[in-house]
Amino acid sequence: MVNPGSSSQPPPVTAGSLSWKRCAGCGGKIADRFLLYAMDSYWHSRCLKCSCCQAQLGDIGTSCYTKSGMILCRNDYIRLFGNSGACSACGQSIPASELVMRAQGNVYHLKCFTCSTCRNRLVPGDRFHYINGSLFCEHDRPTALINGHLNSLQSNPLLPDQKVCSGAL
Repeated sequence: MVNPGSSSQPPPVTAGSLSWKRCAGCGGKIADRFLLYAMDSYWHSRCLKCSCCQAQLGDIGTSCYTKSGMILCRNDYIRLFGNSGACSACGQSIPASELVMRAQGNVYHLKCFTCSTCRNRLVPGDRFHYINGSLFCEHDRPTALINGHLNSLQSNPLLPDQKVCSGAL
């Protein structure tokens, strides 16, 4: 079991030292034939579970994800933190440990959360508009909003909406 956001490798385990390992989940000694190493800790295979669906992570894959204090399977990580685990602007993957910005269910790298017109980065506290999948800073909002006319934007399911940035982890 490997946490994609962790660069540490498990310390070597010898047969004599195996009985000294304690499970990070239950606190019990690990005397099992197999043990898992994730998040810098050892786990019984029955104890390393997804915080959402309770699936035993050793049974469903070779990786797990951690974010906001949760241990997650791949499906729940994607469901909670992004449709594909990728930035909505650049398409690159977002590591589980990275801070992100969100708008209308989309997830962005901090550096990619920018105004579509001026390309200035939007930071927590900035006011912005999210229209038809694009971000606009308060200064560069489309003219239709400034004049109070929604014109063709009115029929779009994503109506213009002013938001305030808030960072997320």
